[in-house]
Amino acid sequence: MSHPISGALIAAVIALAILPAPVYAETGYDAWLRYERIADAEVRARYDSLPAAVVALGSSAVLLSAREELQRGIASMLDRRLAVRDAVGAEPAIVLGERDRVRSALPSVAVPELVHPDAFWIGAARAGRRNVVVVAGNGDRGVLYGAFALLRRIALAQPVDGLNVREEPAAPVRWVNEWDNLDGSIERGYAGRSIFFDQDRVVGDLTRVRDYARLLASVGINAVAVNNVNANARAISDGFLPQLTRIADVFRPWGVRLAVSIDFSSPRSVGGLNTFDPLDARVAAFWNDRVEAIVRSIPDFAGFVLKADSEGRVGPSAYGRTHADAANVIARALAPHGGLLFYRGFVYDHLMDWRNLKNDRARAAYDNFKALDGRFDDNVVLQIKYGPIDFQVREPASPLFGALPRTNQAIELQITQEYLGQQRHVVFLPPMWKEVLDFDMRVDARTTPVKALVTGAATNRRVGGFVAVSNVGLATNWLGHDLAMANLYGFGRLAWDPDVTSAEIAGEWASLTFGRDRRVLETVSGILLDSWRTYERYTGSLGMGTLTDIVGPHYGPGIESSERNGWGQWHRADGRGVGMDRTTATGTGFIAQFPPAVAAQFESLSTVPDELLLFLHHVPYTHVLHSGKTVIQHIYDEHFQGAAEAEAFVARWRRIQGLIDEARYGVILAKLEYQAGHAIVWRDAVTNWFAWVSGIADAKGRLGPRANRVEAESMALDRYVLTAVTPWETASAGQAVRCPSRAPCTATMRFSGEPGTHDIAVQYFDERDGRSTYALVVSGQPIDRWTADADYPSRTPNGHTATRHVTHGVKLVAGDTIRVVGTPDGEEEAVVDYVEILGPKEF
Repeated sequence: MSHPISGALIAAVIALAILPAPVYAETGYDAWLRYERIADAEVRARYDSLPAAVVALGSSAVLLSAREELQRGIASMLDRRLAVRDAVGAEPAIVLGERDRVRSALPSVAVPELVHPDAFWIGAARAGRRNVVVVAGNGDRGVLYGAFALLRRIALAQPVDGLNVREEPAAPVRWVNEWDNLDGSIERGYAGRSIFFDQDRVVGDLTRVRDYARLLASVGINAVAVNNVNANARAISDGFLPQLTRIADVFRPWGVRLAVSIDFSSPRSVGGLNTFDPLDARVAAFWNDRVEAIVRSIPDFAGFVLKADSEGRVGPSAYGRTHADAANVIARALAPHGGLLFYRGFVYDHLMDWRNLKNDRARAAYDNFKALDGRFDDNVVLQIKYGPIDFQVREPASPLFGALPRTNQAIELQITQEYLGQQRHVVFLPPMWKEVLDFDMRVDARTTPVKALVTGAATNRRVGGFVAVSNVGLATNWLGHDLAMANLYGFGRLAWDPDVTSAEIAGEWASLTFGRDRRVLETVSGILLDSWRTYERYTGSLGMGTLTDIVGPHYGPGIESSERNGWGQWHRADGRGVGMDRTTATGTGFIAQFPPAVAAQFESLSTVPDELLLFLHHVPYTHVLHSGKTVIQHIYDEHFQGAAEAEAFVARWRRIQGLIDEARYGVILAKLEYQAGHAIVWRDAVTNWFAWVSGIADAKGRLGPRANRVEAESMALDRYVLTAVTPWETASAGQAVRCPSRAPCTATMRFSGEPGTHDIAVQYFDERDGRSTYALVVSGQPIDRWTADADYPSRTPNGHTATRHVTHGVKLVAGDTIRVVGTPDGEEEAVVDYVEILGPKEF
């Protein structure tokens, strides 16, 4: 299903129908700040009235960044170099400055009141006999945000005449968390090593850090926690502070403040105390000392992020203290310096007894924090994951959002696609985030969407907002997949304005990143807007989660991995039914954590939304959904539909070849082709597993042996030997063949289908412990050759490493021999699963 591209912005860009800009090689490094030259004369004419000079009313580093950014952007887009003036004179000018300075310099210009510290106003006005364009902020950071907003308008071909734009962010907190380790590795980092750290030091060249701060500033992000929440205590030691100071100095000109994740046991591990009891005066003194030392080096220090009593991290429970005790002792050290303490609400027992049907990880955040409402200091922000489990493809909004009227809170989102394809699959996340942000909690029977709760609009709390796990890396395009950058952009746009639509975000980002061609805009935006639901369909629908390998790398299918262990991401599938019973009547009672109106909707099978059914209820496979389908048929249909949609992404992308630069076109095409193949792995694994466990056939007869698929184990084998694959459902028929020799191995079949031009798909396993090579030979003629050298997260044949290579346009006649030749390397044994003969329009 394709989503319509809506909004005045998108319509305006499409209406231009501008011819594609000249095609040239790009890397993705510039992201949405490419400032593509505007070649169309009619569009360029819209900016003839733009003044040719710029004046900055001040000399702060942030204000100078705003001035230089305007010079850069206008020179790139309009071939015009803005002249720099030291003061407002008689000529037309773009005037940048804090609101009161602008009023003093241009008393005839009516600059409106600005409330939020980061607010800005962009106005086109007359000052005496000259035209001016004013970018005024409540502070210098607001001016910078206004400068980026003005450049964005030009990049999107929007007019600037008669401008009168006043913007204030929805919330003061707009942070990203990086999970970087001091050794340069990144937990859940899918885009290479850290841009901040290497070999237990801050990197020598901070150019990339500076450029990242610029990207974040362009969408209003105002702070970054640079190290892993599973923190190395050394990060706040005296010896490391000069290293952090270097990062803070690079951040500062872009209005981005530095924050640090801390280890709760630091008073002992860093301070040399024999305790980290939060009620011990010596512990309070330690935190005071640490903050004073940090602020001496980093006066604009933003604060700390703390993960405690979760997943093996020590916390206040070691001394019988509360989370409020733990948070407040650190927050009080930060308070005199304007720092915040973000306390992660991700607290649960990862050693739960799975046999106790009343145990429920989803209850944990509420159970831990509800009773502490009002006991946290004013500069503590409880950082709450958007759902009650862990960044799954579909969860209800966490009920904790509606349970803390006297506690500052921020919603935690994840740009990093930990459970959602790890930036190998395109999954545009703003539509998912919007469903949570727009969800009405009905607190006190009032309209209280989550976005109003986290920004404080519904609770009158002054501190709160948005945090996302970003985890950029050394990949040239920052996140490893060019299309994944839409999620970083989208987070910034939603953190600034949670009312902006997903279509508007997708359209803006597509135009800024790839240009203004109508076909490019429609294709890129369309794929983005369809991608989340597509991924949900082929991984796990109805609220089951993604059915991924929970105890492994959280990537490929592993349906049973979430059962019979303490991690608590259970789906309770058995021979009779599926889903977690979280009802109040018969289940874990999780539903009762929601306000009464929401709880009543979720409790009843007649009113619970289909998309959350199995998150909240255990039902028979024959249970009929609101759609009219049974649960089991829905599972089959959704997985086949999702795989077909992933295949269609490839065809849709191919239609814009030549309309964007070939470099990014080819890289993204390869990603989409891989995703289409991996979607088939997901489809087959999940549908075969549920057919096995339920004993109920697919009504459409799509399961079982496929007519055009030849299992490798049934082919004529030379040196190849059979091998079992674990879990069984991640290989076709549960088996594959491996090459244990150092010499090449071969698997041969004879073609018996209709003569003509076909595509040949070889399903194999690309482990991370070698670089096996494969060759495809047809009737003695070499046709194709490739190397299994991708970096998938496993060293064994399974759903993480299952990969599909398609050779297109092979002419076949009956009797042709098709031979796969695998040459192992290292520990990788050139494992082959099957060969599939496809028509030229199939995949």
